[in-house]
Amino acid sequence: MSTRAALQPASPWVQITATTDDWDAAEADLLISMFSQLSLIRAFEEFVLTLAGEGLVHGPAHSSIGQEGAAVGSVMSLTSDDSVNGSHRGHHQFLAKALGHVAPKGIDPTADVSDEVRTVLLRSLAEICGLSRGYCRGRGGSMHLQWREAGAIGTNAIVGGGVPLAVGQAWAHRYAGSDAVAVTYFGDGATNIGSTLESFNLAAAWKLPVCFFIENNRYAVATTIDEVTAEPRLSARGLGFNIPSWKVDGMDVLAVHLAMTEAVEHMRSGLGPTMIEADTYRYFHQNGPFPGSAFGYRSKDEEKSWRDRDPITQLSSHLIRRDILTSDQVDDFTARSKAIMTDVAAEILEPLPGGKPGQRRIKPVEWPDPDFRDVGVRGDLSEFADVQFADTDTFTGALEQRKFIDTVAAVLFRRMEQDPSVVILGEDIHRLNGGTNGATRGLSDKFPDRVLGTPISENAFTGLAGGIALDGRYKPIVEFMYADFMWVAADQLFNQVGKARHMFGGDNDVPLVLRSKVAMGTGYGSQHSMDPAGVLATAAGWRIVAPSTPFDYVGLMNAALTCKDPVVVLEHVDLYASTGDAPIDDLDYVLPVGKAALRRSGSAVTVITYLAMVNYCLEAVDAGRVDADVIDLRWLDRASLDWDTIGASIKKTNRVLIAEQGARGTSYGGWLADEIQRRYFDWLDHPVERVTGGEASPSISKVLERAAIAKTEEVAAKLTEILEA
Repeated sequence: MSTRAALQPASPWVQITATTDDWDAAEADLLISMFSQLSLIRAFEEFVLTLAGEGLVHGPAHSSIGQEGAAVGSVMSLTSDDSVNGSHRGHHQFLAKALGHVAPKGIDPTADVSDEVRTVLLRSLAEICGLSRGYCRGRGGSMHLQWREAGAIGTNAIVGGGVPLAVGQAWAHRYAGSDAVAVTYFGDGATNIGSTLESFNLAAAWKLPVCFFIENNRYAVATTIDEVTAEPRLSARGLGFNIPSWKVDGMDVLAVHLAMTEAVEHMRSGLGPTMIEADTYRYFHQNGPFPGSAFGYRSKDEEKSWRDRDPITQLSSHLIRRDILTSDQVDDFTARSKAIMTDVAAEILEPLPGGKPGQRRIKPVEWPDPDFRDVGVRGDLSEFADVQFADTDTFTGALEQRKFIDTVAAVLFRRMEQDPSVVILGEDIHRLNGGTNGATRGLSDKFPDRVLGTPISENAFTGLAGGIALDGRYKPIVEFMYADFMWVAADQLFNQVGKARHMFGGDNDVPLVLRSKVAMGTGYGSQHSMDPAGVLATAAGWRIVAPSTPFDYVGLMNAALTCKDPVVVLEHVDLYASTGDAPIDDLDYVLPVGKAALRRSGSAVTVITYLAMVNYCLEAVDAGRVDADVIDLRWLDRASLDWDTIGASIKKTNRVLIAEQGARGTSYGGWLADEIQRRYFDWLDHPVERVTGGEASPSISKVLERAAIAKTEEVAAKLTEILEA
């Protein structure tokens, strides 16, 4: 007969409640600082709702009124070196961190508030209103608040989207030898998001100093937590990942502080991640100045029961009871906090001309210049100012025939050897003698602490790399085993990494390189065979390179690692076993950004292509003795296309064929053909023609796979058609 034994979680899970003795033991300066921050944040949030009611906040105003205790209680244990990020409801967390930065010794409620504090309030308000003096120059608004100097690394409109980024910041803190920690704030909804759970696992496996701070306010818009999970005690999530977890009353600012103090001590001691669940309540609806009861999903009695435990009221009663502040002093600072917001807002508001008494508008001078619209989508490439470029016609080093994949491994080894900031992460890259294809051969032996074999969790480790890149001290290289996995990590690639520079004001460098394998023709079927170039080209923040020769791979990888924008380096399996000219000793040269290669010269037709398709086009041109220019694009993103080379060729040949291997639906050539038609219509004697794969993704069957992708034969047939026409 079987036996049964109860299992216990490997990590502790405790609930902390602050007693009267705790309140009596708390230092007066701590309680005063908490009160000052709570009062200012509450006054700020109330003012934001007032402006929203007047129509002066364009977009959402996700109020945190009622939840301030969780933010203030947790931030009191942090320093400016520690990093925090949050979700769309993040005003209170941002303000608590920013106020702690400018007033590390606290804010005296009996004295005048400093100019630095007023500036924090002004710039935060300006950002929420979308104005140029905001922290993100008006681009972030309510949901994207960032001030890196204060350790506020950015709130996030994607539920759970910022969690992996904070894990990356925690990795950077630990690897730098600092005792700094990261805190990522999110709500009850994010605890069921895949990237959040992946991040729990990754942080625990690597013992990273990150606190997963759950503000459980009971509602995701209007859906209650009890409707969507069978375990509403959300800190229980930590136990499944061996993460020590605390549960605390988020309306009790001191209880939150006590829990966070223990969690920070755990993390600074090198013991790994922590989790805190703070039960709290938002007094208002998801967005705007009305309570949830106005929409029928909460009762007024429920709202009153939470308001009766207001964090400011609780704290004030203890300040008065202990004779730290008088009732009059509490009331005075509450009133002054509101007056400060009125004074601060006068910097950006003015009476509405011709309006009714009391009507206001944003001062026109405060709005961003419309010409600022696209500034900072990507960097200006000033990092290349002192770089010595070389190409096939100017390279002076010795060359030899070498396999493409061996060149990949060689240049990665060289960069890690020369640059201690380079770190590589991905699945199995530290095993199998260099991963599944040998691209990282020898790296884990030489650089074990910078070659990170990850769990199978692309969204989490891509976000982790994004956090490392945004930290600025390290250059992560991410390897995707197959390009199709980009869809798994789409949030981090497109919503986070690709938008980070522009979204936060245009000044954030994002030095991340993504190596991704295109595996068409290998029999791996629909979910392992895509060419992602066409999809990536729609994301303005990404740069894309597609090396077709060993020589190009070295120069393009060096360019990608020099660049302070995120760069995708596409690699095709058809090229891995091919050989070509490769440098013997000089692995440091850089190919210029935005410079294509003319692989053949002719006058009858311009063939534009990239990656493995270059060789198939050359085969078709040579076999058919076609008088063609064959242009290897090298750089595929819109900002880096070599229009000089493309334009000169079109003006010579007056005919264009764009050739790519992948499926028509995710085609790169579709937008390129449109742009060529727009730019060079008067020079074209023939419609722009294209060669692509079929409509469907490649199948497993050898016959069906070949039918689904384009190679030499398809290019040759199309060239014949063009020239006969």
